[in-house]
Amino acid sequence: MSVQWFPGHMHLTRQAIADRVKTIDVVIEMLDARLPGSSANPLLAELTRGKPALKILNKQDLADPQQTAAWLAHYQAQAGTRALALDASDTAPARRLIAACRELAPLRGGMVKPMRVLICGIPNVGKSTLVNTLRGGKRAAKTGDEAGITKVEQRIVLADDFYLFDTPGMLWPRIAIEASGYLLAASGAVGRNAYDDEEVALALLVQMLRHHADRLQARYKLGDLAGLSDEAVLAEIGRKRAPLLPGGRPHMQKAAEIAIHDFRSGAWGPVTLETLEEFKQWEAQAKLLDAEREARRAARSHKKKKLPQRGQGGDDGGGVG
Repeated sequence: MSVQWFPGHMHLTRQAIADRVKTIDVVIEMLDARLPGSSANPLLAELTRGKPALKILNKQDLADPQQTAAWLAHYQAQAGTRALALDASDTAPARRLIAACRELAPLRGGMVKPMRVLICGIPNVGKSTLVNTLRGGKRAAKTGDEAGITKVEQRIVLADDFYLFDTPGMLWPRIAIEASGYLLAASGAVGRNAYDDEEVALALLVQMLRHHADRLQARYKLGDLAGLSDEAVLAEIGRKRAPLLPGGRPHMQKAAEIAIHDFRSGAWGPVTLETLEEFKQWEAQAKLLDAEREARRAARSHKKKKLPQRGQGGDDGGGVG
């Protein structure tokens, strides 16, 4: 079952962004450096089309440095876009975004034409922590390790001529890429009641076995993982770290909770769950499935139009003699 989450307050956020972006000079989108493609919001791209963009790959300390470099190059190559990687709690790199925004909008600045910047991103990506860091540690925005902490737009003055508008975290109405939904849930971007822990943990382990199997071996003191399925690895985590069920069976729910927690906390070390090439394949597959779905919908609609309406056409035997 795919993961979907778009609660009511996100509808309000979408409208607020659509209204605010009319007066904005630069849009900052914060991404999770561990899933730089899956955490990019296609709805935000639509709402802010034509605006200079700064992509920030946050939590770089938790991501694979080589993969981060590849994703930065990808975003940097896009027109009207700059890209930075940082850890939101580190003050020095965080302040680089102000200079990057001024480069993207060189005609803005000074009291007559102050810089107006909108900062957006998925829930729990670290926006509020970054905003607080930019203000020198002053707590302007609430933070927490769960989705949906920020609920209203906040205006923060970072300099006399630099205004930052912080918006609530927002996903998009339908997550077309199934793998992305699971990775977003694993990262904490999705509300707790919108997914199943075991399904998310298994999807997480699929990517870890593909890209970072050695990290799982080191963390849980596992043997050779070659040939083991994601479910078998989750069972091993349960045997190593969770109380066993009657009969010595692994507690899969507890094992799933442990795996998700260890990923979020960085206990696995620096990991990136998707390569650029892999994400492009997911995108292509999702577009193909959407096209097939749309074709089926169009065929049903066409067939329905061709069916005779009740009381029209055909011989109902009610002719007048």
